[in-house]
Amino acid sequence: MAKIIYVDHEGTERTVEASNGESVMEAAIKNSIPGIDAECGGACACATCHVYVDEAFMDKVGMPEDMEQSMLDFAENVKETSRLSCQISVSDDLDGLKVSTPESQH
Repeated sequence: MAKIIYVDHEGTERTVEASNGESVMEAAIKNSIPGIDAECGGACACATCHVYVDEAFMDKVGMPEDMEQSMLDFAENVKETSRLSCQISVSDDLDGLKVSTPESQH
């Protein structure tokens, strides 16, 4: 289990417990986190689960692979820390992970 902190565009933080092996997106959907719609259900076929990863965790979550990068090309306001939350698998190493949702997704 890991605690994941979701921050909306207004700075409101919501902390949830996420099970190892589930995606950051799945944990968000289970807990009704605003700004993460996940229209494709986690198939990496849209960018409606776009998040900004806190820089302190970038080494742990890694860089997007080619398919994810292609989807990020369709997202608005992409930054160096942008990831699709459906592609980030929860593990104990991610305890305390903070991700922020872009204003365009609210």
